[in-house]
Amino acid sequence: MKQLNTLYKYELDKEQKASQALQTAEVDYEQNKARLKSVSDYRLEYMRRLNERSIAGIDSASYSHFHAFIAKLDNASQQVKVAVHQAKALVETRRKQWLEQRRKIQAVELLRDKKLAALQLVANKKEQKMFDEMATQQFVRRRR
Repeated sequence: MKQLNTLYKYELDKEQKASQALQTAEVDYEQNKARLKSVSDYRLEYMRRLNERSIAGIDSASYSHFHAFIAKLDNASQQVKVAVHQAKALVETRRKQWLEQRRKIQAVELLRDKKLAALQLVANKKEQKMFDEMATQQFVRRRR
């Protein structure tokens, strides 16, 4: 039983670490999604400004600068999309690891429960045997 308790504590520790890794991955994923939204919002704002400037009249040099900056924002957006995709994949991996660890803990709990039930059964049989012997002895004494 001591070995099962030790194994149980070990698996619980591993589950805690897996849970923390999952939480870290989820936070990273959410941060990357927020970055992507921020870059997209900034790009839209910059496009709005370019549109306003175009209506008011813009020289070709300024237009080229606007266009170059938008291209940089598009590049940044693409990089953040890759980071979001990788972070999402990591979340799924961490979730699978955590669920696997939960299954291990449940298996150890089941083994512990079976072992406790077996020990209880042995104890109950010993107790019943003791009561049976006492009853037999009392019966024998009464007959004498």
